Amino acid sequence: MRVPIFKLVLAAVATTDIAGAAYEYAGQWGRSGFGHGEFRGVVGIAAAADGTVYVADVGNNRVQYFTATGSYLGTWGTAGYGPGEFREPTSLAVGPNGLVYVADTANHRVQYFSADGSYLGGWGAYGKGPGEFHRPHGIAISPGGKVYVADYWNNRIQRFDLEGRYAGQWGETGGGNGQFRFPTDVAFGPNTYVYVADSGNCRIQYFTAYGTYVGRWGTWGFENGQFANAAAVAASRDGRIFVADDQNHRIQCFTATGSFLEKWGSLGKYNGEFNLPRGVEAVNFGTRLYVADFYNDRIQYFDRREIGVVPCSLGRLRALYR
Repeated sequence: MRVPIFKLVLAAVATTDIAGAAYEYAGQWGRSGFGHGEFRGVVGIAAAADGTVYVADVGNNRVQYFTATGSYLGTWGTAGYGPGEFREPTSLAVGPNGLVYVADTANHRVQYFSADGSYLGGWGAYGKGPGEFHRPHGIAISPGGKVYVADYWNNRIQRFDLEGRYAGQWGETGGGNGQFRFPTDVAFGPNTYVYVADSGNCRIQYFTAYGTYVGRWGTWGFENGQFANAAAVAASRDGRIFVADDQNHRIQCFTATGSFLEKWGSLGKYNGEFNLPRGVEAVNFGTRLYVADFYNDRIQYFDRREIGVVPCSLGRLRALYR
């Protein structure tokens, strides 16, 4: 069953002329379990240039990878402390070199692998110093090859090169500009800004590539542009910013500077519904969005449907989509 397009576009329109796009449910894969293509809590999701989709299967302490529409390709990782083993992998990213970088959260480190899961290296240990972590969550890689890590309990963002050499950091505990309360994700936008899901402050902040504060949006709440835990953030090449608003069980979409565009989702297990969405990934200039639907143990994906200029009211839209 497909979600009616009307339900997904309704939040994106007003009573004035509209132009733009809306996201329509296109498919899903996964269920609860230990087998191939099954999950026990999904958080991180990342897509490679060839369309391969990598998923951080946090409860099973592994990474699984799939085709763009969810056909199973492979798995790596088991529970443990050694190279290539994981304790709560929560986020991952694919670098310009095609390697897969994984935030190995409870081991307080980052590990990186070949595209098919061969262990290549890693860095990090428990602590507060440069290059150390306290439960790293989000991870993103710039086109220039810098690795950005959301260091959750240390309330900071750290930056490294592709081999893990420390390159800088910013942030401290608090609610002011450039301060964080439990940052859970980071995304690198096409405008060279770094977007941070500042979950405890229920907001998105964005910075230059070197950590200079630029702007922010969001407060706690249920309305457009508000969040009940901004769990994850993704940026498309055309400048859309997507936020997994997990305790509101929805996805919100914004311009690069935080103007609200649209939202979709509600609590449930049917197509287009969510139970704590905690990961997002935008591909193909935002024409497809993948969502890690945590408690439903699945990946859902949505394709963008272009909308022409439509001078109509909501009442007319209801008539068109009856």
